[in-house]
Amino acid sequence: MSLKAFIHVQHLLGTGHVVRAARIGKALAAEGIEVTLASGNRIPPTLDTGPLRVVELPACKSPDAAFKRLVTLDNEGIDETWKSARVKASIQAFDAEDYDLLLTETYPFGRRQLDFELTPLLERATARAKPPLIATSIRDILVRKKELWKEEWMAAQALKFYDRILVHSDPDFVRLTDSFPFADRVDHLVRYTGFVDGGARPPTGSTDGEDEVIISCGGGAVAESLLWAALDARPLSRRAEDTAWRVLIGHDVSEDAFAIYRKSAAAGVIVERARRDFPELLTRARLSVSQAGYNTVLDILAAGVPAVFVPFAQVNETEQDQRAQALAAHGRAVVVPEAGLTPERLAAAIDDALALPRRRHKVRLGGARESARILLQDLKDRST
Repeated sequence: MSLKAFIHVQHLLGTGHVVRAARIGKALAAEGIEVTLASGNRIPPTLDTGPLRVVELPACKSPDAAFKRLVTLDNEGIDETWKSARVKASIQAFDAEDYDLLLTETYPFGRRQLDFELTPLLERATARAKPPLIATSIRDILVRKKELWKEEWMAAQALKFYDRILVHSDPDFVRLTDSFPFADRVDHLVRYTGFVDGGARPPTGSTDGEDEVIISCGGGAVAESLLWAALDARPLSRRAEDTAWRVLIGHDVSEDAFAIYRKSAAAGVIVERARRDFPELLTRARLSVSQAGYNTVLDILAAGVPAVFVPFAQVNETEQDQRAQALAAHGRAVVVPEAGLTPERLAAAIDDALALPRRRHKVRLGGARESARILLQDLKDRST
């Protein structure tokens, strides 16, 4: 009888969380584990979930970068009836099988607004006659909270319910202590996996991206300033005005807005939807321009392409800026603030970045495979 894993993931604005969860799920599946991926938002069309069994929970998102409330995909506010339905759907999905592993993505080190759902799910799991191994999957950098008690609550929740904390970073590059003040309390649960990259993919045979400037924005929900600046920056660049610029717009951007972006593009600028072969495009590109989300940065590191980062930094977001600055400190990128971004400033940053050497930054990758290895070893140790 094969082992079974249940992964719970909720992406609210960008798509990085579900991409990372799917990669770990596929790595577990490659080891013979039957994996169910329960997603609290619509799976992006660019994401290949492969062998995973996908359960679509009643979907919600954040309407803005404040992350203060949740809404449905139709932007309707959620109420207690909706919350009850969501809890019921999660527990029903979990109760469908005798899962050996329960993996929550980010929670309890984020997604606290989903505590109404996840604490009941964790209580359900621990109440079983044979509780599953319970683990959490967190990225390299956490978003700092203004109220220290919220971070202390994260540590307490982890100690109460969790057997393992997987931190998807290279500890020589960034450690949990860099963004979490109570890391010492949970250190015995922590294992560093390396960054969860996409791994090698078969080439498509396309020549798209050759010597191009690739501008990307993940799902695109919070990248309006970057997109508008990029559409007009090409003729202002001294080092990249002679090549095509390809602007990839995520699927969270409406068709109406997408049409406006396409119509507004200057000569020499290609505007299209986000592509599955984005990592391959980067290997042929002259330069990458993007925000500094986890998955995008990993694709850039793997490709070895020079980069300009415009970190998402609205409201209280610090994670992307911290990641971008770490790359800049290693001479791998130029960072330009999102606030006050103009075509002129973006063009100047692009010219500065193109003076950087093209090289691969040696960080630990393969985080999905290492996560699977750690979890399988934990399961083996429990059974002996």
